[in-house]
Amino acid sequence: MNMKKMRNIFIGLIAVAAIALTSCSVTYPGQATTNPVGTKVGKSSGTCYLRFLCFDVDYSIHSAAKNGGISKIATVDVKTTNVLGIIWTFETIVTGE
Repeated sequence: MNMKKMRNIFIGLIAVAAIALTSCSVTYPGQATTNPVGTKVGKSSGTCYLRFLCFDVDYSIHSAAKNGGISKIATVDVKTTNVLGIIWTFETIVTGE
């Protein structure tokens, strides 16, 4: 195998690895109340495929508050992560007391 062909194969493998490891994560505010932020944080999440194939997923505000032991919600944030547009993870993050 000549060097030019080996170099092209190597560059191709690097490109495939970079594409395979590509992901994007965005966190944005959902809502806020006048309650104090407090020290408690609760999270709930779920994974979907192709963004709309979700099976037994619960990333609700209620679940996040329950998981954090929060009865007075102060803020709600939503984090969305996707890998190649195929695997989507949605996470709700709640703070409060």
